[in-house]
Amino acid sequence: MFTVLDRYLLRSLLVNYVIALAVMISLYVVLDMFVNMDEFTEQKYPLTTTIANMIDYYTPNVFLYFAQLSGVITLFACTAVLARMRKLNELTAILASGVSLYRVARPVLIFGVVITSLLVIDTEWLIPAVAHKLSRDHDDADGKRAYEVNFLQDRGGALLSAKRFHPATRDLQRLLVMVRNEEGGVWQTWEADRAVWEAPDETRPQGRWKLERGRRITRVEEAAAGLGPRENQRIDYPAYYESDLSPEDIQLRQAQGWVRYLSLRQLKELQAAGSADLASIIQTRHTRIATPIVSLLLLLLGIPFFLDRSPVNVLSDAGKCLLVCGLCYLITFVAQNVRSGSVSALPAWIPIFVFGTVAMVLLDRVRT
Repeated sequence: MFTVLDRYLLRSLLVNYVIALAVMISLYVVLDMFVNMDEFTEQKYPLTTTIANMIDYYTPNVFLYFAQLSGVITLFACTAVLARMRKLNELTAILASGVSLYRVARPVLIFGVVITSLLVIDTEWLIPAVAHKLSRDHDDADGKRAYEVNFLQDRGGALLSAKRFHPATRDLQRLLVMVRNEEGGVWQTWEADRAVWEAPDETRPQGRWKLERGRRITRVEEAAAGLGPRENQRIDYPAYYESDLSPEDIQLRQAQGWVRYLSLRQLKELQAAGSADLASIIQTRHTRIATPIVSLLLLLLGIPFFLDRSPVNVLSDAGKCLLVCGLCYLITFVAQNVRSGSVSALPAWIPIFVFGTVAMVLLDRVRT
């Protein structure tokens, strides 16, 4: 049951967190907007259209910015509350009443766990839902740019290419699909002048591309050992090509590092299908699991510097906190973003092994 102290701390933590969230996310957006303003305006759209494009670009990106800053925001909100209580001698009064400083840390840690659950919701549900929008460049905020598609692999192992892909109209020009056998040889090709996406519905669980002037060429069994003459091919004219590659998936896969926008369930399915780099999938999966732990670890590293009854050295301890937590954040960023090319999950866990020990030492040294 929550005591008066718990309610006081949680209320202060919530207020500080909302302020820190608004300030840091807004600062991130403003800085990015300032650096990339020329890309938003290079299309020479009217002012209202440009503003609408900027809003449409940054709205889904807010979820990505939150995932990147969540641990820092939580750390700042919690340490700011403890620093204020220490500066105003509130921690001294709490100690004088017989309450341990570890008891003060309990609601702070509970608050950190709850906020970390928001990070999990953000990375597992919200970001995957808008992943295709996160792949857009600043100068293509309206998603009207057409581009070429080269050999995207669907779950069936087929390779899909197109001369032009239009995200706005959800169609492919000059479609070419190559279906491979178990040995990797092409035994069937699909061609179409144009393909328009039809989303799944109640009667059809899988999406499909409606083909205009579609043609399917299949090599017959006796021609499997080589290309064979034309009479060893069977040609028909299908109206549809069923595929799990929707326009959103195609748009997403144009982005560098698109795997990191997927949920753990999608990463597992992608790994089973073998349609992406295995090392990247495994590293992303372990990074996704380790990130909430690192977020809590930052909090465990930071609060021991402020659990002290002396109000004199608050600024000095804040500098020490910034140094230790900043080093942890920097090493985590490097470990999670450096691609070694090998199938190893170790880099994502190195900061936890190293700074987890440091956090335990700092907590043990708190004078209660």
